[in-house]
Amino acid sequence: MIYKKKKLKIQIFSDGADFESIKYFNKKKFISGFTTNPSLMAKAKITNYREFGKKISKIVKKKHLSFEVISDNHKNIIQEAKIISKFGNNAFVKIPIVNSKGKSNIKSIIECSKFGINLNITAVFTYDQVSSIYKATNKNNSKIIISIFAGRIADTGRDPQNIIIKSLKLTKKNKNIKILWASTREVFNIYQANLLGCDIITVTPDILNKMKLYNKNLNRYSIETSKSFFDDAKKSNIKIL
Repeated sequence: MIYKKKKLKIQIFSDGADFESIKYFNKKKFISGFTTNPSLMAKAKITNYREFGKKISKIVKKKHLSFEVISDNHKNIIQEAKIISKFGNNAFVKIPIVNSKGKSNIKSIIECSKFGINLNITAVFTYDQVSSIYKATNKNNSKIIISIFAGRIADTGRDPQNIIIKSLKLTKKNKNIKILWASTREVFNIYQANLLGCDIITVTPDILNKMKLYNKNLNRYSIETSKSFFDDAKKSNIKIL
């Protein structure tokens, strides 16, 4: 099947915490927003969360921004959510569907939703989790993103498209609830998610940079790959004969 880049309907969010990368992709029209998480922030050596959030919000003023809470208990999650939501009008608060001990965060999600805080519910792996989020937030006015970790689901040998399809069918009548394909593994996932009708996909900068390979001549690509093997062997001075 041939996909045409210009016909992509899915929104693409850049996933990372590197400030220079965010500045670079903020200038790209095909990027609709940005997401981050504590692991990505740790990798980028971010130590002051509020300073980081405000710094990014000054750069990304119109596009989507998602920042994740870092607490594990209900009271602190609510407090952090209120702080993050004030980073900007475009700020969404990411809350994992369960905490580190496996306890449901639905109570926190419901309360934040009632406060009108826009949410990105993350670390979602099962349809039951999607259904619980939908039931908890369907009647509220806050905007909800459900981030299904398709890439990590695929890592277990399961096809993530099944849960995506069921989730889209469940939420299609509510315009305030969006389905997001998370943990993208390759460029082709963007076209898969788009074909399924996903609203959003998060993509890391390294994969975003590979989008320039779209529709590349495969015969030429084969030659370039072979040449890279030959050149690397020559540079390393390894020999068989």
